[in-house]
Amino acid sequence: MSESLNFLPFTKPTIDEETIAAVADVLRSGWLTSGPKVQALEAQLSEYFGGRPVRTFNSGTCTMEIALRIAGIGAGDEVITTPNSWVATANVIIETGATPVFADIDPKTHNIDLDKVEAAITPRTKAIIPVHMCGLPCDMDNLYEIASKYKLRVIEDAAQAIGSSWKGKRIGAFGDFVSFSFQVNKNIMTGEGGCLVLNNAEEARLAEKYRLQGVTRNGLDGIDVDVLGGKYNMTDIAAAIGLGQMKRLTEFNAKRLELAQYYFEQFGSDFETRTGAELPVADFENSNWHMFHLVLPERINRAVFMQQMLDVQIGLGYHYRAIHLFTYYRNRGFKEGMFPVAERIGKQIVTLPLFPTMTKADVERIVSAVKSRLL
Repeated sequence: MSESLNFLPFTKPTIDEETIAAVADVLRSGWLTSGPKVQALEAQLSEYFGGRPVRTFNSGTCTMEIALRIAGIGAGDEVITTPNSWVATANVIIETGATPVFADIDPKTHNIDLDKVEAAITPRTKAIIPVHMCGLPCDMDNLYEIASKYKLRVIEDAAQAIGSSWKGKRIGAFGDFVSFSFQVNKNIMTGEGGCLVLNNAEEARLAEKYRLQGVTRNGLDGIDVDVLGGKYNMTDIAAAIGLGQMKRLTEFNAKRLELAQYYFEQFGSDFETRTGAELPVADFENSNWHMFHLVLPERINRAVFMQQMLDVQIGLGYHYRAIHLFTYYRNRGFKEGMFPVAERIGKQIVTLPLFPTMTKADVERIVSAVKSRLL
């Protein structure tokens, strides 16, 4: 193992001293749970998303489940989603009592194949959960055309897509429900957390109930519970981090874009032809470049490749193994061969380092290490 090089993880959060001081101020204030910082973050997010109602939560996962519940989706209903995502995207469907139905993915964008979505619709289908993989948006025009045609709700899993856009409009500023994650590896983070963009004040009030035990308060001592809620509220500690991160979102995403462009420059136009590997879509207009994926050729064993990169102090991730191949989902009747594109990509994909404090020299080092093992 090389001892002269610093370790490069596949991602690393950027936290400035101003944010650390803001968290310390919250700790000193004595108001640690949901309070003024949460309200301030929700106001900033609402402004960012064009004035739409926004509510924050302790994870991005629960925002999707709550959106499904607000939409009235439950037992007997089907929800179409992608097998290429973190397993939470499908788990939340089951949590509501509904049934997940998978549609395979596009081999280039790695987003859900909308032609296959339409083919999977049945009379029981009530919603679609697409994922904007790595911040690259789905075809939003086609998505919402299908949703309108079949009268389906859309819960966008935009966990990775804050700052992404579609034809000049920010993801989250239009559409139906839009769920964002602020988990520590996202473009901005609160440690753990997320937010849900809603359509109107009535949905926002219902989201507030679902995130805190179904409680509604009135006056000093009035309290009622009329829906079954959970414990999903964001703390002021997390919100203070989020407020600091929001100040730098544009800066962070601009640096990610610059690094992504440099990756392509370093790989060169003939890399895919020479190696059989697959680079991501070179979208520098819509994507926020949350991650930079590389699909390894079939001749390469992924675990061996990842270890070889670790040996030169480069950490890789892989996002994601196809959901339907997990034991829990196999036990529900899913089998290998059902979604071949997601299966192939899930077996061979790796995530290369990409975060704002990286340098162009880091990219050169990564690309050189990749090429030395594939060429």
